[in-house]
Amino acid sequence: MQPRNMSMSGVVDLAAVKAANEARQKAEQARAEAARQGGGAPVGVSPSSLVIDVDEAGFERDVLQRSAEVPVVIDFWAEWCEPCKQLGPLLERLAVEYNGRFLLAKVDVDANQMLMQQFGIQGIPAVFAVVAGQALPLFQGAAPEAQIRETLDQLIQVGEERFGLTGIAVDGDAPEGSAEPAPIPVGPYDALLEAAVQALDANDFGGAVQAYKNVLIDDPGNEEAKLGLGQAELLQRVQNLDPAQVRKDAADRPADVAAQVAAADLDLVGGHIEDAFARLVDTVRITAGEERDAARVRLLELFEVIGADDQRVTAARGALARVLF
Repeated sequence: MQPRNMSMSGVVDLAAVKAANEARQKAEQARAEAARQGGGAPVGVSPSSLVIDVDEAGFERDVLQRSAEVPVVIDFWAEWCEPCKQLGPLLERLAVEYNGRFLLAKVDVDANQMLMQQFGIQGIPAVFAVVAGQALPLFQGAAPEAQIRETLDQLIQVGEERFGLTGIAVDGDAPEGSAEPAPIPVGPYDALLEAAVQALDANDFGGAVQAYKNVLIDDPGNEEAKLGLGQAELLQRVQNLDPAQVRKDAADRPADVAAQVAAADLDLVGGHIEDAFARLVDTVRITAGEERDAARVRLLELFEVIGADDQRVTAARGALARVLF
């Protein structure tokens, strides 16, 4: 599974962090309101609420924000698509069977052409997932049920291990129209994480870096802060670069580590992840000593920005090992 940032404006604008924070804030507000009214915890959703129709207007609310609490599987379909008529009912049945461990969002591509273009879909049926604001292509075409189940199991595992997503509560007795999202636990560092996101929104990358570091001082294993720190540091490095000059320098001086790492940073910000990795692997191959180590360290830093579970990171790690050993 290869995550893609769902901001649609670049690979590192922290849409995942923003979506998670927004969802947590709304959950906290809901809890506060329930406490004020003397009510208990929100009821679980009804099984039918595990399958929803989504359009462009509601995509941020129904998919991006919900993906901060549960993996959202997106089924891109159309009425004229015969394979879609086989796959759609299967996915709907599995959504109910998995009992809140993922949410199924159905997108009619004829009515939502922009979403189809944003996901880069060439044919349907196409199935993606969004986890904590990040898009993961799952499969295209009417895949066998066993393969779909395996893919869903992997998706749920990624959501739990990397983002702490535990799914949503399902109440089999809940009446239609009574669905409420399950509350999302609020962590002790939410204020600092929100401060980091606000700093990023203001292009204060130094402030964002410091806010994430403040979290990691007390909680070195905080995955959200580690991801955010790597991305904020990357944005800080590229904010004053002249892309044309950086590209020229890298082309003219292939053995110049400073030129190559700057170009790799631009590659990554532009979404050219494999190009960034390949550039630095090649730089490690043709350099030695401190320069080689500088290229290797930057490559490891870029791995952290993308995430260890990404297949492109795995492939690049193998390539790096081959040139080192």
